[in-house]
Amino acid sequence: MIATLRGTVTAHTAGGVVVDVGGVGLFALVPGRTLRQLRVGEDTLLHTALVVREDDMSLYGFATLEDRQVFDLLRSVNGVGPKSALGVLSEMTAGDIAHAITREDDKAFTAVSGIGPKTGKLIIVSLSGKIAHLTSADTSTPTPGDNSLTVSARHDIVQALMGLGWSEKVAGQAVDDVVSAVESETPPVTELVRRALALLGPKTVSGESR
Repeated sequence: MIATLRGTVTAHTAGGVVVDVGGVGLFALVPGRTLRQLRVGEDTLLHTALVVREDDMSLYGFATLEDRQVFDLLRSVNGVGPKSALGVLSEMTAGDIAHAITREDDKAFTAVSGIGPKTGKLIIVSLSGKIAHLTSADTSTPTPGDNSLTVSARHDIVQALMGLGWSEKVAGQAVDDVVSAVESETPPVTELVRRALALLGPKTVSGESR
C-alpha cells in the first residue's frame, strides 16, 4: 500500500497532480483546496490512499494525515464513494467536518455538490463520535497569512451571488478565484462578495457575464 508520496510536483491535470518520486511520475487525485496550494516545481508530501476496484485503481493524496483519515471515514458511509468523499474534502477541512458532525449540521454537507439531504444526514449519523479528536481544530478564524475559507463562509458568499442572478457553478468558481488570489489573511465576507462581483463584471440581460 502506498501511504505517502514525497517528491516534486511536475504537473496539474484532471483534478490532481503528478509527483516525481525518484524519476517516476505518480498521479494522485487531490481535494480542490489542496490542489490550489500545490505549485509545479515545488516539493511536496502527500498522505495517500490507494483505492482499488475491479475496473480501476486510483491514488488519492492529501496535505494532512487528518484529511486522509477523514477521507477513509467518509468512504465508510453508505452511498459515499471516493469521488464524493474527495468533493467534501475539497470544500471542507477535517476540522470543518468534525464541527459539522458535532453540531449535527447536515446542511454543511449538502452545500457540497453531489451530496444530497439523505446522504448528508447519513454522514452525521454514521460518523458521530468517530472524529471527535478533530473538533479542537479552529476553523472559524483564519490565522494571519492563511487564505483559507470555511465552508459556511463560502456557502454564504455563493448564496449572495446566486441571489443576484448568477448560477451556483459560476458563483462558486468566482469565489474560488477570489480566494486563491488572496496573498495574506482572508478578508471579511462582505469584502469577498465585493471582489467576486468585480471579477464577474456587470450582469447581462440574457444571463451570466461569464
